[in-house]
Amino acid sequence: MKKIILSGGGTGGHIYPAVAVAEALKRKWGEDVELLFVGAEGKMEMEKVPALGYRIEGLPVAGLQRRLTLSNLALPFKVMSSVRRARRIIKEFGADMVVGFGGYASAPVLWAAQRLGVPTLIQEQNSYAGLTNKILAKRAKCICVSYDNMERFFPADRIVLTGNPLRGRFSAAGVDREEALAYYGFTADMPTIFVVGGSLGTRTQNEMMKRWIASLDGEAPVQVIWQTGKFYEREMVEFLKAHPTKNIWQGAFIDRMDYAYAAADVVISRSGACTVSELCLVAKPTIFIPSPNVAEDHQTKNAMALVEKGAAEIIPDSEAVERGMAEAVALAKDEKRLESLSQNIAKLAISDSADRVVREIESVLNKK
Repeated sequence: MKKIILSGGGTGGHIYPAVAVAEALKRKWGEDVELLFVGAEGKMEMEKVPALGYRIEGLPVAGLQRRLTLSNLALPFKVMSSVRRARRIIKEFGADMVVGFGGYASAPVLWAAQRLGVPTLIQEQNSYAGLTNKILAKRAKCICVSYDNMERFFPADRIVLTGNPLRGRFSAAGVDREEALAYYGFTADMPTIFVVGGSLGTRTQNEMMKRWIASLDGEAPVQVIWQTGKFYEREMVEFLKAHPTKNIWQGAFIDRMDYAYAAADVVISRSGACTVSELCLVAKPTIFIPSPNVAEDHQTKNAMALVEKGAAEIIPDSEAVERGMAEAVALAKDEKRLESLSQNIAKLAISDSADRVVREIESVLNKK
């Protein structure tokens, strides 16, 4: 029986790659592997992971606030407490290996495992590694990455290009496009733009849509799937009631991402690691609007890794409200550019990422 701890969380970008690897481990070893997740108390993984049928333990760790707050004073004590609890969890579980996916809980668990002599593997989702992973990688047996040229952050002899593990099935083939268009009440005789802002939504992209719609005369020159996010849903629904416009579908959530991707000629999106990986798999021409509110500006770096290969376009967040939709409409009507972007982004897709990570886990365990 192999016993493996998977640690990561705080956002879906850390949780779902870990779950994708858990599913791949179960597919490979079935009842011969026992899994334990370790997350941060009060974070989304403490609900999401058990709901998917996995056991999870929580640590009291928290992140450093960028502004001066009293909670920062308690941070060293939470970190020390988390490392102690992580040591106890690793010992009691009898872990053969610990796999870290980033997020608040990942660091103390990897740190404790390395000091206990338990082999560790790091899965780095972004094109620009954070300080914590750079430090922990020094003792890690393997670092699974999603982008080229990561030897500037990690020991080159332990880097393996695996891509980002994703849950669900994404592919360039996708579902039937006519079926997808019909789902949104659209037709094939107009280009379609998919504006996606995550589960809560993105203020910049919603303001971009408002600015653009207000400039129209009741009818959009393209079809738009506009995902507003839960946080902005009421405000955007009221806006569209006040500015009724043909050819626009609006919703807080996208229940069928496969339909949205299949219908889209152009996608406008943030550039979180998992989102970028999805877009590579579905081979969609994309305009990235990186979030400026993330550590080390890693969304811009993720996007630029594609832009430099002619695989995507980018608009800074500060310019998106003014420029975003005009550029997306122009792109949607440029067939030659669309074909080029689609071909180039498809070259970066890795469809078996979770299985690749599992192979590295198996390799480390065999060496142990």
